[in-house]
Amino acid sequence: MAAAVMALGILGSQATSAAADTGQEPVVSRGVTIPAFYEAPSTLPAADGTLIRTETLPLALSLPIPGGVFPGIATRIMYKSTDSNGQPVAVTGAYLEPSAAWQGGGPRPLVALAPGTMGQGDQCAASMALEHPLTINSQTVSVGYEDLAVYRLLTSGVAVVVTDYVGLGATDRLHTYVDRLDGGHALLDAVRAARALPTASITDRSRVGLYGYSQGGGASAAAAELQPSYAPELTLSGTYAGAPPADLTEVIKGIDGSALAGALGWSLNGFLQSDPELRPLADSYLNPAGKAALKDLSTMCTGDALFGYGFAKSKSWTTNGASLSDIVRAEPRIQAVIDAQRIGALTPTSPVRVATGTQDDIVPHAQARQLAVDWCAKGAKVTYKPVTLPDLGDGLLTNHLVPLLTDQGDALSWLKDRLSGKSAVSNCATMPVQP
Repeated sequence: MAAAVMALGILGSQATSAAADTGQEPVVSRGVTIPAFYEAPSTLPAADGTLIRTETLPLALSLPIPGGVFPGIATRIMYKSTDSNGQPVAVTGAYLEPSAAWQGGGPRPLVALAPGTMGQGDQCAASMALEHPLTINSQTVSVGYEDLAVYRLLTSGVAVVVTDYVGLGATDRLHTYVDRLDGGHALLDAVRAARALPTASITDRSRVGLYGYSQGGGASAAAAELQPSYAPELTLSGTYAGAPPADLTEVIKGIDGSALAGALGWSLNGFLQSDPELRPLADSYLNPAGKAALKDLSTMCTGDALFGYGFAKSKSWTTNGASLSDIVRAEPRIQAVIDAQRIGALTPTSPVRVATGTQDDIVPHAQARQLAVDWCAKGAKVTYKPVTLPDLGDGLLTNHLVPLLTDQGDALSWLKDRLSGKSAVSNCATMPVQP
């Protein structure tokens, strides 16, 4: 985490946010007061993507990049989506209007950005990180590392809408971490919400792309294959899915005992919220330490989890000493929940670029590659990119995070080509010889 902070070189930080100005008691998460904007109303609109409320979002005052500031203006948004149970849900995020002109031809395009793992505490929301790229106090540490991708898109004249996902930021529920339906729906509905903003320069003719890495790669991949059925009126020009957690059975094995072991707790918390019938089963397996860890993690950001639960092994959380992977295999009910999260059973009808580090052991390379194989077998137009790097340390996050940085330029170039109307070239035919 120290390396991440140094790499970003962010000037300025957040200790607290503005106090809520409603009659309700403000929500405070690990010493950070969540703005009243993030309190979901009791009644929601009927149509997905409908804007519930908006406000001006002040952007970070200083960034360690050319120009020093985001080249655009931002609007904080709350919009309606549908969760994995088919129920209405309020989702927050941000729309960023570039100050640069789009040079790619046609109207200004839009990219919907799905953030990577931020955590489960409301203070970790990506929209808040646009205002405060570094949130740090004695209880929490959160780094807005997605700000770099946002900046690079804005400098190209591409409008950006960022989703906070279901339950991250919005204070009415927990974030449903790596839930493919919640994540895919929230990302597609962010596009709808951005189009509805009266101050946005994008139009219904604007080309649309999706971008995401890690958790975001899973959300963008899910959105790409859900779009034909969930949002058929949207035409996607291209989707970048980097290091997608497509098969959670394999991802659980990679995360357990790693620096990001705390993510296991975020997953469990989300699934238990979405499917309360699993609670008695979970209670029978979780020992007091496991139950305390889940509660503790529910308000943590990624930095907190790295410091507090890095390299923890799930078997220390269970009553019988079995790992979470062992329990999933032993319980058909739990395995069915995990299997339902598999990405790749549907077919995207627009071009997709799947990138994965060949040494990635956190979101294992093999399962991400298999997503490309599955989509190719269904006739999708897939550009598969194995990011070949030396082994940079097992379980340390390095094998997972370095490909994000080394491939980001190529990923954005590929996406901007799609937004310019250039055709994508599938390399499905060479998959058998690709690492």
